[in-house]
Amino acid sequence: MGEFELIRRFFASAACAAGGEGIALGIGDDCALLQLPAGEQLAISTDTLVSGVHFPHAADPFLLGQRALAVSVSDLAAMGAAPVAFTLALTLSEARPDWLEGFARGLCAMAQGCGIGLVGGDTTRGPLSLTLTVFGRLPAGQALTRAGARAGDLLCVGGSLGDGAGALPLVLGERQDSGAEADYLLQRYWAPQPQLALGQALRGRATAALDISDGLLADCGHIAAASGVALWIDIARLPLSAALAGLHSRDFALNCALSGGDDYRLAFTLPADELAAVQAAWPEVAVIGRVEAGQGVHLLDAAGQAVQPSALGYQHFGSQGD
Repeated sequence: MGEFELIRRFFASAACAAGGEGIALGIGDDCALLQLPAGEQLAISTDTLVSGVHFPHAADPFLLGQRALAVSVSDLAAMGAAPVAFTLALTLSEARPDWLEGFARGLCAMAQGCGIGLVGGDTTRGPLSLTLTVFGRLPAGQALTRAGARAGDLLCVGGSLGDGAGALPLVLGERQDSGAEADYLLQRYWAPQPQLALGQALRGRATAALDISDGLLADCGHIAAASGVALWIDIARLPLSAALAGLHSRDFALNCALSGGDDYRLAFTLPADELAAVQAAWPEVAVIGRVEAGQGVHLLDAAGQAVQPSALGYQHFGSQGD
């Protein structure tokens, strides 16, 4: 199967490539054309996922298609942007129709759920890897960034933490659990739901934000560094799902929540007087700490005493916890 036949058969004809608001021209020309209303900015993010590094070699293609797009769209949520379009660069060792059909279905299902359209990309031969670039729109000057957290703000997260990392033993075949708890964790890993509505609602409210991909401690470190403040996290206030707590020991669950990554929840800093309005619309939002003058990320145990984390989170280049 040639490159253009592959694109036409599995991607150009997919429902998620039909265009939509903000897409003036999609797949089929040298470039896509995006049309933004006056007074809006374009948010852009690129992620690359490599087989054997970011997902198992034998990953189900439907699940992989869902996950690949979800983790990219989560970056738009973190900026408070509304999704517009995405591109896909797909490197394949071989063009297997059954694999491509499953992957395209998963990709399209997530795209339609997120309201984002496929507008182009590329295919080439080589070890399996996926590079997705997502485009979103938001009012000029209202993007959520990692800078801006202020002493006195609350540190919040958009829901339970550690579920993605808690699923890894199941994903890798290290555990063979079944039942509702295992199903829930696997769903959180393979089909994380970008918190788009929450991100857009935080415009003008949150002082800093990002999505948790490499672990709470590591990602909060980015807010602390960009904002020039210290973040204090209260371990006793970390929200853990019943599935994570039921399937794993408390120590393992807490480590997943702090350092495991793959949550794709939003972490953000919020003035205290904004909390009630946010929680009224999103009851799952949890306060896990506070912002103070200083630098770095610090942990408090159940007794309110500072403790040293054993690991910070995932790093692509360098040993864990460096």
